[in-house]
Amino acid sequence: MKFILQKSVLIAILFAFATHVGRSQETIKVKPNPDNKLQTIEGWGTSLCWWAHMVGQWEDEETIDEIVNLITSPDQLNMNIFRYNIGGGDDPSHLSQPGNPGHMAKGKGVRAEMQGFKASEDADYDWSADAGQRKIMLKLAAQREDAVFEAFSNSAPYWMTYSGCSAGNNPSSADNVKPEYYNAFGDYLIDVCEFYKKKYNIEFKTLEPFNEPLTNYWGHMGGQEGCHFSIKAQMEFLRVLYPKLKATDLNTVLSASDETDISGFNRTMKAYLKAGDIKDMLGQINTHSYGGNNNDRIEARQLADKMGKTFWQSESGPIGIAGRGLESNLGMAQRMFDDLQIMKPSAWLDWQVIEYGSDVWGLMSANHQKEKYRIMKQFYVRMQVTRFIKQGYSIIESEDNKVLMAVSPDDKEIIAVILNESSEENTFEVNLSSIGFKNYDIQLYRTSREENCEIIANGYSKQKKALHYNAPKQSISTFVIKYK
Repeated sequence: MKFILQKSVLIAILFAFATHVGRSQETIKVKPNPDNKLQTIEGWGTSLCWWAHMVGQWEDEETIDEIVNLITSPDQLNMNIFRYNIGGGDDPSHLSQPGNPGHMAKGKGVRAEMQGFKASEDADYDWSADAGQRKIMLKLAAQREDAVFEAFSNSAPYWMTYSGCSAGNNPSSADNVKPEYYNAFGDYLIDVCEFYKKKYNIEFKTLEPFNEPLTNYWGHMGGQEGCHFSIKAQMEFLRVLYPKLKATDLNTVLSASDETDISGFNRTMKAYLKAGDIKDMLGQINTHSYGGNNNDRIEARQLADKMGKTFWQSESGPIGIAGRGLESNLGMAQRMFDDLQIMKPSAWLDWQVIEYGSDVWGLMSANHQKEKYRIMKQFYVRMQVTRFIKQGYSIIESEDNKVLMAVSPDDKEIIAVILNESSEENTFEVNLSSIGFKNYDIQLYRTSREENCEIIANGYSKQKKALHYNAPKQSISTFVIKYK
């Protein structure tokens, strides 16, 4: 009897599977509404640490320029927002010495040993420090007239901390900057901003004094610069920093708080609003999206509306996303879609564009010793969005989380980015009856296992003012629909 029952269940399962495989999937239907414009895109971008610190030290200027062009060119990644890391600088005795790698080098590699501008409390500023990151920033600025720069801090200089280490405190859940150094830390950040304005005519749009301040990851002798700030400590420091910045001739405004995940951002924004005085000190609010569900995103949007500030997703990466290679890359694209459609930031940034040999972190992989790089599949996945949804375009509703849509400022171009993470072909129907174009051209670009943002001829059909498209398995496709 037991065997018969197991056999009948097995037959039922196999029948259900066969029926599913044999039945065509339901068509995913979307109907864009260009009149219902959501956020306008300020840009796409990346932080500069740690990759710029390393690539900027290469001797091969031609290769450096190739990388900068890949990042900034409108026909490539089309990035225009860059976050410059103001290094705190660690205790010199903690740094790598010949034959004795420092604690950060043991963690994230020598790349994570970001240089500060003062070797000790009594030392003079050394403006020759951080030459690598500076070189890349200046090249990026030269390539993009619309370049936007944010200065951000991972940690205060080591002598301002309780632990004497710019990687964090012990325990890692404890705040690390001594309150008696809040004034000095504020001066340090502003001095760096003023230096770049006076010396290189780079004025940071925003100054962010925190990086993932609520996380418990930042521990003494850890793998990178980091500093815990409780929400109370954040607000106390902002009250010190804000008047200092206002007293300068800089147009730079404060941003905060770059929490690791969206739920942490929500907790912080609620506290800022409740405090009453913090909201008016900020010119922008930032979150990272390493974690967070769609309910968190909805709440973040609501809080951003209450704050009434420019809102960025300023850093993300594949934490919590399954798979390797293209599978993970497409998972990151879904996170990007969800952030843009639900949370509605005006900018979306990657953590780093260049990493070591990883097919999930970074868009390019580099060997810094050999001064070589190669483009990863993630580069093309990201380009399917950032190349075509240009600065100034507005996101519009698509009615489906697998389709990201935007319209150009002159309303003469519609972009539809279609994501298929599944292992089967998916069918999409894009209803164009509402776009008002009598005559239009269509181009299709696709990235899959075999394709790298390649133009695809005759890969779709048009029927009764609708695009019909069979998206290949594990692919991301972009339709560019232009008014003639």
